[in-house]
Amino acid sequence: MNTFSINTLGCKVNQYESQQIRQLLEDQGLNQVCLQQKPDLVVVNTCCVTKTASAKSRQFVHKAQKLSPHAKIILCGCLPAVNIGELDNLGKNVQLVKYRQNLAATLEQIVVNTSQIDKPIGSRTQNDSKIKDKESLNHSKLPPLTRFKGQTRAFLKVQDGCDGCCTYCIVPKTRPDLSSISMENALNEAKNLVIAGHKEIVITGISLGAYGLDTVRKIKWPKKENENFIELVENISNIPNLSRIRLSSLEPGDVTEKLLDIFRKKPNLMPHLHLSLQSGSKNILKRMCRQYRPADFLKKIEMINSKLDNPAITTDIIVGFPGETEEDFRQSFELAQKAAFSKIHVFSFSPRKFTAAVKLSKIYGPVKPQIIKERSSALRDLNSRLESAFRDKFIGKVANVLIESTSNGFAFGRTERYFIAQIPNADKKIKKNDIAKVKIVKNEKNNVLAELY
Repeated sequence: MNTFSINTLGCKVNQYESQQIRQLLEDQGLNQVCLQQKPDLVVVNTCCVTKTASAKSRQFVHKAQKLSPHAKIILCGCLPAVNIGELDNLGKNVQLVKYRQNLAATLEQIVVNTSQIDKPIGSRTQNDSKIKDKESLNHSKLPPLTRFKGQTRAFLKVQDGCDGCCTYCIVPKTRPDLSSISMENALNEAKNLVIAGHKEIVITGISLGAYGLDTVRKIKWPKKENENFIELVENISNIPNLSRIRLSSLEPGDVTEKLLDIFRKKPNLMPHLHLSLQSGSKNILKRMCRQYRPADFLKKIEMINSKLDNPAITTDIIVGFPGETEEDFRQSFELAQKAAFSKIHVFSFSPRKFTAAVKLSKIYGPVKPQIIKERSSALRDLNSRLESAFRDKFIGKVANVLIESTSNGFAFGRTERYFIAQIPNADKKIKKNDIAKVKIVKNEKNNVLAELY
């Protein structure tokens, strides 16, 4: 066995874990190639947050079987962790790894002795459902990263798991156990990523704001704010030569004055926060079992705007949750207008097995697909206007852009506030991973046009 390929679906945590898999396999002497080069081993790191994500995961398996019919295929990630009937009839050479703690040992054994792939220690084949959760806990773990291959921005996973009760979400079934890496290990890994040349690190987790705690339920927290998380952010911001830091998705309750004060003091903390709204309706938020109400969310927006200079605030909104009325949707739409988000990720509600929302659909009734489509379209139109209005604020101003690519004379990258800047006639003056100082000169459809300053 000489080569491998990794196909990743889903969130930043999945992307981070795929980098760990890549590093482990490279340490075992294998070379990473693309699927078209017919690798000996194919890893599909799955997502199952939506039916679409599950379908794409299965499509990757079938694509691998077609392009590389003799490859050993490992299916890991969230989809094998739950039995929701979406992994039947996958065909030959497919190995499911149900328990994440066993993935490293499974991969290592496959590399050492491929003849035992049908039943490697600590994994599960499609016909073997008798292995218990607590087995093989002493197996080797996936390694901490020394670089984030292929990307300028590096993700740093510091937390895993969720025990929340959001009724639409399957994640507490796929990642039920909360855990966090130690402060020392987080700082060491961040330092190694900086040494590898990464100028921006995105601190991420399944429930990032619960770093160092054993529950995401704030009512059970010993204090109103999580001092572990605040300390982590401050300590990472003190790492020498780390130019940029971003935080992945947070809950409104994770944002406190102490956290924002650190943002004010540390110029390497980018003025960009992602706060998941999901709905602007009090009734729907209650039905979703979210830990805030619309008024709470708007107060956080006001706090952020009062503390930071023109911050970018991005969000997620689910359209068509069971029983969502025109009035519920209107409240979401109006809250989004008041918040003036710099970007809205719009999701159509998708019922998932093992979530309470399936029962809620029966109680309150599903929203008709055509209505979901119309509401989603209206919200996406609003998003386009809000994005453009946000970018307009910076015309004529100076910004710093982390260059992510160059092509046809242009350089492309993201500003501090996360929107994309394209810089013409710059590909010979700056290169990927440079931080370029620019003047923003024009607002385009999906980005801004800038010139070197």
